[in-house]
Parts: sequence; C-alpha cells; structure tokens
Amino acid sequence: MSKEPVAVVGIGQTRHAAARRDVSIAGLVREAARRALDDAGSTWADVDAVVVGKAPDFFEGVMMPELYLADALGAVGKPMLRVHTAGSVGGSTALVAAQLVAARVHRTVLTVAFEKQSESNAMWGLSLPVPFQQPLLAGAGGFFAPHVRAYIRRAGAPATTGTLVAYKDRRNALRNPFAHLHEHGITLEKVRSSPMLWDPIRYSETCPSSDGACAMVLTGQAGAARSPRPPAWLLGGAMRSEPTLFAGKDFVSPRAGRDCAADVYRQAGITDPRRQIDAVEMYVPFSWYEPMWLENLGFAEEGEGWKLTEAGVTEIGGDLPVNPSGGVLSSNPIGASGMLRFAEAAMQVRGQAGDHQIEGARTALGHAYGGGAQFFSMWLVGDRPPAT
Repeated sequence: MSKEPVAVVGIGQTRHAAARRDVSIAGLVREAARRALDDAGSTWADVDAVVVGKAPDFFEGVMMPELYLADALGAVGKPMLRVHTAGSVGGSTALVAAQLVAARVHRTVLTVAFEKQSESNAMWGLSLPVPFQQPLLAGAGGFFAPHVRAYIRRAGAPATTGTLVAYKDRRNALRNPFAHLHEHGITLEKVRSSPMLWDPIRYSETCPSSDGACAMVLTGQAGAARSPRPPAWLLGGAMRSEPTLFAGKDFVSPRAGRDCAADVYRQAGITDPRRQIDAVEMYVPFSWYEPMWLENLGFAEEGEGWKLTEAGVTEIGGDLPVNPSGGVLSSNPIGASGMLRFAEAAMQVRGQAGDHQIEGARTALGHAYGGGAQFFSMWLVGDRPPAT
C-alpha cells in the first residue's frame, strides 16, 4: 500500500523572547497550538493525536511535562507521543507526526515543540563538572568552537565569514515579527567588535536563550482538500544519528548529516540541491555553521561553503537564501528551534512568510541537528503534492 501524502495545513508560533513571564509553559504551548489550529481552520475536535517535543527536562526542571500538557492543551483522551533528540527534537517531532499521517494511523495530527529557557540556565546545564570533563569550556559554544576552528583550517576560510552570517541573519530577523532579537542598529562593525566568547565565536555570532513554542497541523489528502489556504506538501523527510564520539568521527561534516540529506533528496527526486531548492531554513546556532552545513547538506563542495556566504548567495536576494526568518541565531527556544526551521520552510512554499518571503519559493528545506552534532532531522516541502 502506498503512503498517504502528508500536508502541512496549519502553522503557529509564539512571539519569542528572553523571558515570556506573561505565560506558563502550558500557556506558551497553547499559544502556538491555537494559532496552528486557526491557520488550519480546525478545532481540537478535528485532531486525532498529538506529538510533543522538547529538549531535556532539566532545562526547566519539570519532569515529563507532557503528562499535564495534555490537559492544558485540551487534548485529554487523544493519543500523545513525546519525542526527544536533543537540539534536533523539533524536527524529529514533526517527522514522527508526519509518519503517523503517512502510515494512516491518524488522519490529522497536531505537533508542538517548546522551551521556556528563562526557567533554567541551559548554558550551565550543558557544562559538565569536573571530573567528567576538563574545566576548559562552558556551554554548547565551548564544545563546538574547536570544530569551527577545524573547519577554518580545513577550508582555508577567512575570519570574516562568521560575522557575515550573523549580520545577515540578524537583519533578516528584523523582517520577522516573531523573532526574539530585533537589533535595529545592527552593523557589520558591531558584530565584528563584539566580545570573543569561544575563539573564534563572538558574542554576536551566537544564538540567544529564548522562550517560545511552535506547532503545526499535519493531515492527508482529504484534510488538505478542506484547508482554507494552500498546504505545504512533504516531499521527503529523514532522521539519522551517530555516536557523540567514535574513532574517525568528522565533527566538521558528520556522516549522519550527509546521509540524512541524501535520503531526503532521494525521496524528493532532488539531484541538484543548489538549483532545485529555493530556500533553506538551516539550524545555525553559531554563525560558522552556515558554511559548514552548506557543505554537509550538499549545497557546496568540501571547502567551498564559505565562498557562498562571502558571495552573498545565502542572502534573501541571493539564489540560495538561508534562514530568511533570522534562524536560530535570532530565536532559540531549543526544543522548538528545529520545528521552527521546518515550519518556516513550509511557510515559504505556502507564501505566508510575510516580509521575509522568498519570491517564487516552491521548494524549501528544513534542517535541524542536536547533541554533539549527532542527531539530524530534515524535511523538504513543496507547493505541490509528491508525484505518485
């Protein structure tokens, strides 16, 4: 039996901020879910199941929050699944929901992911104490900075690349009313002169710590036919993982990321991603990961990713816009960050991205990664259903 085509018919996200003290975790999640249902022209009665995702529970100190969020969401009595794959969880949560629809287990699924980082300290939560690691780093930036330095050496990239990415994404965020960071006075010089945190990563080249949530309504052909506006269609989706550490691991271009992208392209019939994909929402928590992932995802040859950034190819006006929403560099509710990439990709092909809409976008890639560059999830969406 063939799979059911999967359509994104509803998208909702919250306003992202350093601290959403106006709502509880439940209120934050309801805000995104309500907007997704309204966008789909649906109510909770139309939803058959819920798939929820977030980063580790210790980020907020609320263990297994899905148990009470079922009641808070109005989803009592409906099947609910919880997904966790570190920072990639928002993407993998959406893929689990999509698989339930594709397999015809459920007709319509609401998927939601969130984080309320203001109720924790994620940076120090990700800093392991002595004797489990050397006291040489703090937070995710300390872990990833050596891999960035390895990329710079391997690719011969100039020191300016990271600042160009950050400057681009922060300017893009000014077009996105939901983005956390709206730095109206941002200049390239301000990025370049910001404090060095983890060499070569500067303060303005890092993601913020955000409160926020994202939700989507996924359904099959019958549900898509009832949608009040054109849906985004899932053309390919995949997850891959690998250990954090093993002999021969390539931290600059992880095998799991390359394999995940190749699987998505195979499903979607993509043979030249640079030419056939119109927009990319890429998980870039530190600016140097844009050129690194451009190579990992097959948009550039090894050692060539930084050249696309330097040439302006990844700008909104370039021929491969990357993170027109402002990306993770501008909004980072960790549990939802991957789903935001998937949702923003769907918004592009639905033509509902507002001031950061890419003209004529018909295909868009959503990408997420997490852990020690060990978990990857991606999907490609288009404005037309997949060929049967």
